[in-house]
Amino acid sequence: MAESWATLGVDLHLEPTGAAGLRRGLTDALRDAVRTGRLAPGTRLPSSRTLAADLGIARNTVADAYADLVAEGWLTARQGSGTRVAERAVARPAGTAPRRRAPQRPVHNLIPGTPDLAAFPRAEWLRAARRALTAAPSEALGYGDPRGRPELRAALAGYLARARGVRADPEAIVICSGITHALRILATVLHNRGAGTVFVESYGLVQHRTLLTEAGCATRPLPYDARGTDTGGLTDATAATDAADAGAVLLTPAHQFPMGTVLHRDRRAAAVDWARRTGGLVLEDDYDGEFRYDRQPVGALQGLDPDHVVYLGTASKSLAPGLRLGWMVLPPALVEECAAVKGHTDVCGVLDQLTLAEFLTTGAYDRQVRSARLRYRRRRDALVAAVAARPPEAPPIEVTGIAAGLHAVLRLPPGTERTVVQAAVWQGLALHGLSAFRHEHAATEPLDAVVVGYGTPAEHAWAGALRALCRVLP
Repeated sequence: MAESWATLGVDLHLEPTGAAGLRRGLTDALRDAVRTGRLAPGTRLPSSRTLAADLGIARNTVADAYADLVAEGWLTARQGSGTRVAERAVARPAGTAPRRRAPQRPVHNLIPGTPDLAAFPRAEWLRAARRALTAAPSEALGYGDPRGRPELRAALAGYLARARGVRADPEAIVICSGITHALRILATVLHNRGAGTVFVESYGLVQHRTLLTEAGCATRPLPYDARGTDTGGLTDATAATDAADAGAVLLTPAHQFPMGTVLHRDRRAAAVDWARRTGGLVLEDDYDGEFRYDRQPVGALQGLDPDHVVYLGTASKSLAPGLRLGWMVLPPALVEECAAVKGHTDVCGVLDQLTLAEFLTTGAYDRQVRSARLRYRRRRDALVAAVAARPPEAPPIEVTGIAAGLHAVLRLPPGTERTVVQAAVWQGLALHGLSAFRHEHAATEPLDAVVVGYGTPAEHAWAGALRALCRVLP
């Protein structure tokens, strides 16, 4: 009996561009899987009915793609034995030079930071875009306020107050193209004010630290333990530096990235107290605050003191990073400076801003988040179950940071992280070790672990990605 596509563990990404486009896309994807060895000679493919159901496309589209590849010699089809990968490669025409082999893409991407792009709500987004464009005034298509469209800022103020406990005035919101863009703006403002140091967490994104450094701000890591980042050390660290030089602290309090812990309430208060005493800023990166599973919602830190906390949010996890939409909720004293650094005109797409505003005000955004939350929770549960089902004699592996978000941390036996990451390459897995996120000057004791993003693989490929992951674990 032919296997389902999910059990073959091959991830196909098809763009819905009509029947002809789907047929061509499926044919190209299958041909590439055979050419690169991801589908070995003799492998029996799913029936056209099964594959069509797995991919959510018409059965005739699959049958036509199979027929094309049989005609080209990549597949064979015999009555009673189904469709299989041909036992030998198609011969190259005489006198032609062999093609240079392109670097092979990973079969499965388990690097954190991206949602399941195949689940983007295309139909709902298109309907919202039509309504937004129909209702938009003509002036909306001009250069625009650098803070962003007022419709989106008003919609965000209401949503963030309700869903995240953010105290937001639409006039204090600046739309940007993501959290990285927001940090670049803030780093420039801090540097212009003479701040030379930004305190950061011991574990975090290298890209964020790099852009702070490029803007002229040194980064100093704070200690990390089971209660999260130790913000109590801010006072001593500031005294050791210079109160005027220490301009801000960058935190992920609702779901520490990548460790997954929630910042303890005493440490939340300590960060705000430090900002009040020194005149510094807390930069709150709330990158995936909507995705929580086994705990009560953790409100935004910004609600404690809107005059000293900058709230940073994004649609990259809830919808898609390709929209390039994020936002800053700023203390009133920072609005003009940040708008000036962003530029004299709005540089974020107006139509996408208007569409997101429509999405928020009609409840479509809430429905999308609820649906995604259920899907990612199922994936997380499958990950935990797969690790727990390893043989009893295998070394113990603890899965942590799973109460929220789109990734988990797998704690490994000491000294095994490098070996596991290398093995992942051979299994066609894109996987990061925890060390990739550790600040080079962190005093925290290094941990052996891998950070597994479970948002990116398409739904039909998740089971195969899990099996490949378990094969590389010690």
